[in-house]
Amino acid sequence: MAIIKIDGYMLKKAIIAGANELDKNKDYVDALNVFPVPDGDTGINMSLTVIAAAKEVDKLNTPNIYEIAKAASNGSLRGARGNSGVILSQLFRGFAKGLLGKETATAKDLAHSFMEGALTAYKAVMKPKEGTILTVSKAFAQYCEELAEESDDIEYMLQEALKYANEALEKTIDMLPELKQANVVDAGAYGLLKIIEGGFLSHGIEGDIPLKDPAKSQQLSSEAKIIPVADIKFAYCTEFIIESPKIASHTEDSLKKYLGGMGDSIVVVVDDNIIKVHVHTNNPGLALERALTVGALDNIKIENMHFQHTNSMHFSKITEPEKAEDQPMEHKENAFIAVASGKGLSQMFTDLGVDIVVSGGQSMNPSTEDILEAIAKLNADNVFVLPNNKNIILAAEQAAILSDKNVHIVPARTIPQGISALIGFVPGFSPDDNMESMKEAVGNVKTGMITYAVRASSYDDMEIADGDILGMLEDKIDLVDKDVANAAKLLIDRLFEDGSGDVLSIYYGDSVTEDEAMELVKYAEEKYPGCESACLSGDQPIYHYILSLE
Repeated sequence: MAIIKIDGYMLKKAIIAGANELDKNKDYVDALNVFPVPDGDTGINMSLTVIAAAKEVDKLNTPNIYEIAKAASNGSLRGARGNSGVILSQLFRGFAKGLLGKETATAKDLAHSFMEGALTAYKAVMKPKEGTILTVSKAFAQYCEELAEESDDIEYMLQEALKYANEALEKTIDMLPELKQANVVDAGAYGLLKIIEGGFLSHGIEGDIPLKDPAKSQQLSSEAKIIPVADIKFAYCTEFIIESPKIASHTEDSLKKYLGGMGDSIVVVVDDNIIKVHVHTNNPGLALERALTVGALDNIKIENMHFQHTNSMHFSKITEPEKAEDQPMEHKENAFIAVASGKGLSQMFTDLGVDIVVSGGQSMNPSTEDILEAIAKLNADNVFVLPNNKNIILAAEQAAILSDKNVHIVPARTIPQGISALIGFVPGFSPDDNMESMKEAVGNVKTGMITYAVRASSYDDMEIADGDILGMLEDKIDLVDKDVANAAKLLIDRLFEDGSGDVLSIYYGDSVTEDEAMELVKYAEEKYPGCESACLSGDQPIYHYILSLE
């Protein structure tokens, strides 16, 4: 029997079924990554993002399709991890925008919403590339629009559009040189089609499948801890949602003013008939009482940050500077957040003045929500965020959009770039001037990294075996070797190849001893006598060495 329209119940089932389907296939999606490095990319990031969307819709029981789509959009946006996750969240966001005001959706309504999703995702990427998830999402949406003009059967439209999109997916092999050489389709596009297939065409909208709770995803999510380095003045992190059929125009400012008198890290976001509130306070009961004068309360969460803080510090093994117990968290003109993994690297950022280190990096991209929570904890006029990883920049930018604070995203794509940016910060300069200064500092750093291959691959005419040692120069695989020390020496030579730079920094990881690292320093100083070398324990996972030349 043809499906002529779908409602909120059916879309809810589709999103949950789609999340389950991608979770089953996330390892295969990861295997499609062109880079054979252990980056935990695409599959895991998209899975965590769509699971965040599914968890939000799982809380609702409504036939209104827009309400379900909006919940999925909110969940995916806050749960987005990595570039692929952020792009997926924008697909959800545009999809919801296309259903605004709809209680149910016809084939034409869905086709329009899919197109809104594709267009929104394109706009979110500064330099859109064809041959990616963007290409395939647009191809799927365009064919849906064509088919919706011919038939009002939703199932027929989706089946035929998915076939067409799979053909577009196969064409991605020839659209990007790196995909052609590796002879694989785009990983993100494949993941998207798995969500659509599982959600709409495997009886997703007609079945009643519970959302799975994948242990691996939970583990990754729980590891993205926030490590604060300032004392806690207000003990209780209080979050809740206020629901009211009519919210007065002055309510937002009034709530902010009231909460400002009893706490800090205040976020008040009004969206239709819902107000999302976050505050750090010693009197959560008073905050809830005031909220009740506005409307009904939901999703109340109160956490003692003294306990939370202790647990986080224990997990990350980072020592907080000793301060007086009763010393309040001072207001600052500028505050800093950095993303890093490894106690040595985290301590370096702390020593350079970073206020909060969000634990993450390769294989563990923090979500938009993780970064947003870190921003909310700070009491500062300006917040500078250093992602220190190319796959975290988009999530950081989304957090900046969601925050009501003045947030600046420093385009640091590597740990050394982040360190150099901090050194380039000039107290007393305006935020704009400091952003220019930090961007310039980032541009003066050459970064090399030694890691290992997690699977056999072919890249830029290099044959790579599982377990090979890889030398990365900036974002590209530059050399392949069998020995860590030899690969590191070759990579140092590559860094010095153009003759620029005289300060070499060597950050050695948790798999390398200090003696092994010092041998590398000896090699560099003997071969490049004018070079000044520094050897530091980063204790980072994944990378045997992170090297930088300035």
